[in-house]
Amino acid sequence: MTGTPSTDRAPADDRVATSRAVVTGIGVAAPNGLGRHAWWNALLRGESGIRPISRFDGERYPARLAGEVPGFVAEEHIPSRLIPQTDHMTRLTLVAAAEAFEDAGVDPADLPEYAAGVVTASSAGGFEFGQRELEALWSRGGQYVSAYQSFAWFYAVNTGQISIRHGLRGPSGVLVAEQAGGLDAIAQARRQLRRGMRLMVCGGIDSSLCPWGWAAQIAGGSLSTSDDPARAYLPFTAGARGHVAGEGGALLILEEEGAARARGARIHGSVAGYAATFDPPAGRGGPRLRAAAELALADAGLRPGEVDVVFADAAGRRAADRAEAEALAGLFGPYGVPVTAPKTMTGRLSSGGASLDVAAALLAMGEGVAPATAGVDRPDPDYRLDLVTGAPRPMRMNTALVLARGRGGFNAAAVLRGVEAAPAGPEPARS
Repeated sequence: MTGTPSTDRAPADDRVATSRAVVTGIGVAAPNGLGRHAWWNALLRGESGIRPISRFDGERYPARLAGEVPGFVAEEHIPSRLIPQTDHMTRLTLVAAAEAFEDAGVDPADLPEYAAGVVTASSAGGFEFGQRELEALWSRGGQYVSAYQSFAWFYAVNTGQISIRHGLRGPSGVLVAEQAGGLDAIAQARRQLRRGMRLMVCGGIDSSLCPWGWAAQIAGGSLSTSDDPARAYLPFTAGARGHVAGEGGALLILEEEGAARARGARIHGSVAGYAATFDPPAGRGGPRLRAAAELALADAGLRPGEVDVVFADAAGRRAADRAEAEALAGLFGPYGVPVTAPKTMTGRLSSGGASLDVAAALLAMGEGVAPATAGVDRPDPDYRLDLVTGAPRPMRMNTALVLARGRGGFNAAAVLRGVEAAPAGPEPARS
């Protein structure tokens, strides 16, 4: 399955769910930490992973900063037989998937043969692998192109490699919606649980930090050209001039709540609501991000006043930031809910960004502290947002809203509930 719905709607499922979809495992590869503990502690310290590009010579490009996963040596994590057939992105994915299973306390070998599947998001596939093989083709000839090129570049390769490595033979798929894709993948996994699956791996890990991928991102016109890592990505400020691109993301283990509790699993929280919308062409209507949030809340059976914190998309461009701020003010009222964007410490991670925000929201609710929007000292008052800045904000949180927008008009919203939050009532409550 690819893409997201072209009409505004909350998800329709084959049958009514009798229990919540809960997150029991989290695996992270992020520019400010490899592994969920290193990354989460870096968020709370306000430690950024944005720095000058090191994976290739970035000096000749107008944008020279990126969020790169630090200290990652593939050979320390991946079997040697997989190194020649995998892109850097896929190697990060396999490490995050293994961590998610470990965190969930699940050995995939113990699962029934068709009880588990995989849904990931992708925006570019294995760009670095593809670039290398194209260079071999152009400079040396077709006989020097790896046979693994047939799949290592493919946008569905992460799903395939996870399922093969862990023996997951249930329903699997990939969604392509750029930054919104991570939420779409989680929602599709929730649908599979409602159809009877026992466990789903879901989320996104992305990387296209190579000259070929970098040229494509620069052509998009949204990258910041600042050389100051502390000032390059400043969403919701008067100084916003674009975003910094990064690599990484998060993978989650999603289970039906009853089954998870029956095996004594530790639960991080639940996916209570989701919706997707699509922006119309220019001149035929405005952005539909607010509609996505409203539909996700309706799907969760919650009112806007029950949301404790919002993890914003935070595009870092004036027009896009204004549109998101207006959506939030319209839904919650001016300064009506705390808003944060910890992606200022990682950069925007394409298909991995939204699932990393979901991981951040779950850990934030579990520990009662919202990470800050790093680098932003003074948000523009015109946006009328209660932006968490300076330092993490201690607060009681039972409900979080995560927003994401992808290039081309994709919008997605997910409502997460903490462990202590009771399930919403059967009838959706609207504002």
